[in-house]
Amino acid sequence: MTNTQVPAVRPRAATPAADVSRPSPLRTRGTRLLAALFLAPTVVGIVVFTVVPIVGSVVLSLFHWNVIDSPSFAGMANYREVFTDATVRVSFLNTLVFMVFAVAAQLLIALALALTLNGRMPGWLRSVFRSAFFFPLVLSAASISVVMKYLFNQDFGVVNWLIGLVGISPVPWLTSEHAALATVIIVYVWQQFGFSFLLFIGGLNNIPKEVHEAASLDGATGLRKHLHVTLPLLSPTLLVATVVGVINALQVFEQPYVLTNGGPGDSTRTVVMVIYETAFEQLRFGEASAVGVLLFVLIMAVTALQFRLSRRFVHYQ
Repeated sequence: MTNTQVPAVRPRAATPAADVSRPSPLRTRGTRLLAALFLAPTVVGIVVFTVVPIVGSVVLSLFHWNVIDSPSFAGMANYREVFTDATVRVSFLNTLVFMVFAVAAQLLIALALALTLNGRMPGWLRSVFRSAFFFPLVLSAASISVVMKYLFNQDFGVVNWLIGLVGISPVPWLTSEHAALATVIIVYVWQQFGFSFLLFIGGLNNIPKEVHEAASLDGATGLRKHLHVTLPLLSPTLLVATVVGVINALQVFEQPYVLTNGGPGDSTRTVVMVIYETAFEQLRFGEASAVGVLLFVLIMAVTALQFRLSRRFVHYQ
């Protein structure tokens, strides 16, 4: 018998496996193109309705223009005139005072109602309250202000009639320098707090129940639990509500314009009212643009300050 030797078979070199986790260049290019197509309408809208008007306002603030005649270059003259205008200074002061009290009241009321509704309550009743609190926000500010102007009328308004039932004399809500701004703030807060309320409801629902249960086991109850547990976890939502509230309050126009038309005197005249009156009543579009640019700078500065201070009190999970 002959021994037959089987030749050794060399193993083939293992071919490197294709990297299935890395998408092909064609697929990546297609995904980017699809994303660009979806983003294009939003980007175009931002450029056309936000960037272009801002740039146009900055350019127009350097010219004198009354729509009828051709624009004439004025340089910084419009800004010098604005800084020396007493009405503009008063309007900025009124707007800042309005912002502080309106935003503070809006956040406090919205937070208190959100904490109340987040407690034990039937689901149908919670839905009714949520809809009722949000409903004023979907109405136009002008229509609400017209109705409120009748309600706060000194002679035949329902508000003075109600307080008269308890022996309080009629209050000049819209004709007193001290009461007019407070009335505008009341009407504004009544309409706007629904937005912050919904933000707080969503933020409270995102807080894990285990955290509250652990705090209860440690002896935290009531106000102490809200201060040391709820508010720190709700701080990101509080930051968003504050930023949006401040930006909206600095641009308030409809409520003071319809309720008091800036009066009595200039006690309720806001910056946006000055922009409107300067541009469309006095046809001084260059000066109005200069006031608008200053308001834009103020909004950006206040927003940047808020985000800067938020590093101290905002806690992310």
